[in-house]
Amino acid sequence: MGTVAVLAAALASLLFGSTDIAPNVVLQGLLNPDMSNQQQVAIAELRAPRTLGCILVGAAFAVAGAIMQGVTRNPLADSGLLGINSGAAFTLALCLALAPGMSFAGVVVYSFIGATVAMALVYGAVSFRRRNVDPVLVVLAGCAVGLFLTALAQGVAIFFNIGYSLTFWTAGGVAGIRQNTLLMTAPFIIAALVASMVLSRRVTLLSLGDDAATGLGVKVARTRRICLVVVLVLAGAAVALAGPIAFVGLMVPHVVRRFVGFDYRAVIPASMVGGAFFMLVADVLSRTINAPSETPIGLIFALIGVPFFIWCARKQEGGDDE
Repeated sequence: MGTVAVLAAALASLLFGSTDIAPNVVLQGLLNPDMSNQQQVAIAELRAPRTLGCILVGAAFAVAGAIMQGVTRNPLADSGLLGINSGAAFTLALCLALAPGMSFAGVVVYSFIGATVAMALVYGAVSFRRRNVDPVLVVLAGCAVGLFLTALAQGVAIFFNIGYSLTFWTAGGVAGIRQNTLLMTAPFIIAALVASMVLSRRVTLLSLGDDAATGLGVKVARTRRICLVVVLVLAGAAVALAGPIAFVGLMVPHVVRRFVGFDYRAVIPASMVGGAFFMLVADVLSRTINAPSETPIGLIFALIGVPFFIWCARKQEGGDDE
């Protein structure tokens, strides 16, 4: 069912935009594009990479959020709330300011570096002289580190007069995804998604608590480090492609748990499908609401996701009362 929904959303992403394109032209543009036909060129070089990028970015953000929620045992955790996105945004600001002509490969590398530094700061702060990591402190430290790095990024933007470029990127969007950018980041995202499937059973055990996981044979510290590396790869690559779209990782795991339960062997693959679907739908809306101009995809997620998330929370509360 979920796969069918993703395929339908992908088809809509190919068909609809600032200019609607006939299905036969879309098919021709995918299979054997005529480079003299502008619509077929748009399909082959713009919409097809953008659609694939939406699928990968949505799956990456959703799975990163699901893993973070399981590892920290905190339903509010995702890569955005834990400072990873802000770390990538800060290093991007440095790239725009100090090396404006940097290649996309360099941007990806520095996004990973920024995400890694942010995660190291968060976990260094909460684990200093502590054997066990308090999930509440993780979120608090993540918010503090995220605000700090965001302030630094804004300071760099003001000092070097790159505010417009940085704001355009931090608003989130997949308009800039091309074949070369996909070839650079897709292997990292796919490898990390496969790794998340392999780790799914251990994430389920970690979500039960450190003592329970240890009793069931999980090496907690080692498993947590591996999970965080997977989250870093997913979030770093996704942020490099589309900017810091944080709400995907927060919302999608909550939605899919209502259908598949709390076993991460089901939550993680369902989050991949759900994240891809929500990202595709949001991107189609961003292109068509105010065509030919594009609405920031982060705004789309805020307008749609926040009310839906509140509705889910109230429905769950009502179910508990019953």
